[in-house]
Amino acid sequence: MTNQTSSCVLLAERHHGLRDSVRGVLELEFESVFMVANKRSLVEGVGRLKPAIVVLDLSLAGGDLRGLLTRITERSPGSKVLMLTVHDEVTVAKAAVAAGAAAVVLKSKLATDLLLAVDALRSGNQYISPELAT
Repeated sequence: MTNQTSSCVLLAERHHGLRDSVRGVLELEFESVFMVANKRSLVEGVGRLKPAIVVLDLSLAGGDLRGLLTRITERSPGSKVLMLTVHDEVTVAKAAVAAGAAAVVLKSKLATDLLLAVDALRSGNQYISPELAT
């Protein structure tokens, strides 16, 4: 894992406790971590901040993941989306990648997988938690 900090990350997570935990991990890798808790703030924040990585709780998509990821890409073409999910089905990961996510991490594996996913994205690779890979 890299020890260098660069750019900023936008964390979109509804659950306060989890948001703080994820922020703490991300602060090890990024100069700035901005947090939002709803879709509107996410879209506005992406347009304003142009983050290197958007860490997105799947539940914020509200059933329109492809539409949300399209809006993110339109506002910040260079941002990579790292999806967080509680769903451990392979089909969920495949759908997220098909919609445009560059990484999918199980929330239950944040301690082991989050920084691995960040490093993969910084290297231009995709990352999927091993439990979700086929």
